[in-house]
Order: sequence, then structure tokens, then C-alpha cells
Amino acid sequence: MCGSNMSCSLPAIVSAVWKASAVIIFLHGLEDTRHGWAEAFAGVKCSHIKYICPHTPAIIGLSPDSQKDENGIKEAAENVKVLIDQEAKNGIPSNRINLGGFSQGKGNLSLYAALTTIKTSSVIKLSCWFPLWSSFPQCPINGVNKDISILQCHGDCDLSVPLMFVFLTVEKLLLLLLINPANVTFKTYECMMHSSCQQEMMDVKQFIEKLLPPMH
Repeated sequence: MCGSNMSCSLPAIVSAVWKASAVIIFLHGLEDTRHGWAEAFAGVKCSHIKYICPHTPAIIGLSPDSQKDENGIKEAAENVKVLIDQEAKNGIPSNRINLGGFSQGKGNLSLYAALTTIKTSSVIKLSCWFPLWSSFPQCPINGVNKDISILQCHGDCDLSVPLMFVFLTVEKLLLLLLINPANVTFKTYECMMHSSCQQEMMDVKQFIEKLLPPMH
């Protein structure tokens, strides 16, 4: 149990070894925790990057056949924007802040935020697909960043989010939003269910290192 509601809501942070020149904000899934993902990133961290894993409330109705929690997603996206604004005040440029998330709610939220309310250079999506396609064309996009880099990772034995819905996400990114195909990386992992694995985390690290190298 947390000692107070405030301590329960504080993000788990993996600090940079020296002054941070980039930030990863990663949102945990429904059945995992911010502390678990902070530990995972600590195992593959880059010394110049700060990793923030905030506590995020459950977002319901995100399976392909359920009603979408559109208001919940939009509200949560605004909360993520507050975190980004805080890091910008700390001197981190917006193009050096990466969003990411795991599972139906939070991985989706990271992409939705990046394509609507938040300017970021890249998104990491693990074991998730993208909701709100029907309403997305009416969302306040203000110009989608078609050069955004996206890493989409998924287990081929995921029963919670079947691969066919991930293929749909990639198709929509390329056809509906005209995202540059060269900037979309799609990786699958044999026998992995709705979870993560060491190879996936190494691929995440490689993606981050390529996009957010140390500043000299």
C-alpha cells in the first residue's frame, strides 16, 4: 500500500547517468505497473536519457469489438502533455522526447497523443493497436507529423490483441495518415504472448539509440 494518494500517483523514474538530453515517457498497461517498466528500462538504459513511467488510470473499452473510451483517451493524452511540458521547461527539446506504451490502453494512448495533441519525433508501441479510427479524421490534428518514427512490436501468440489488428494499425498509419513507410518499424516475436521479452527490449533500446543519440 502507498503511504498517500500522492505517493501512489508519482511516476517511477530512471534517471540519466549525467544531465539528461532526452526523455522517454512510457505508459504501463492495465495489469502491469510503472515500477515494472521502470525496471525493464533500467536494464537497457542509455546513460544520457531519463525514463519516466507515470501512473496512468485504466482506460476501458479498447478491445476491437468494444465501445471506445474516447473521452478517457483524450483526457489522458492531455495529462501526458503536462508531463512533456514539464520536461520542456527542464530544457529538453520536444524532438528529444519520445512517447511509448504497452497494451490496449496505454500503447494506443501514446500514438493517439503523438498524432493529435503532442509534437514528438517518435513513438514506441508494444502489444497494442490504435483505437478511434472512425473518429480520428475529425480529431484536432493540426497537421499530422508524417515524418514521425514509430516502432510497433508484437508477440505472434498474443491472444489479447491479435496480430490482425496490429496489421490494421500499420495499414491505417500508411494509408489514412500517410506516415512515411520508411519511418515505421514493425517487429514480431515468436511464441510471445501479451507480454514483453528481452529481445523486444533490446530492439526498443536500438530504436531509441538511433533516434536520440547523445548530444555533444
